[in-house]
Amino acid sequence: MSSEDDLEPTFQGHRTNIGEIKIDSLSIEELKAYIEHAKQEIVRAEAEIASRESLRGDADALFKN
Repeated sequence: MSSEDDLEPTFQGHRTNIGEIKIDSLSIEELKAYIEHAKQEIVRAEAEIASRESLRGDADALFKN
C-alpha cells in the first residue's frame, strides 16, 4: 500500500435506513426506550456537527491569514 492509497476516500455513501426497525410489535416501554435512545443519538450527532463546524472555522481562519 502506497502513501497515495492512504489519501483515497473510504466513504462508501450514506446508509439509507440507519437503525430502522419495525416498531409495531414493540411494547409501550420498548417504544419509550427506543425514543430515548434516538434522542441521545440526535444529541451525539449534533455535538459531532458542532465540533466539525468549529474545526472547519479554525481551519478557514488559519488559511485566510
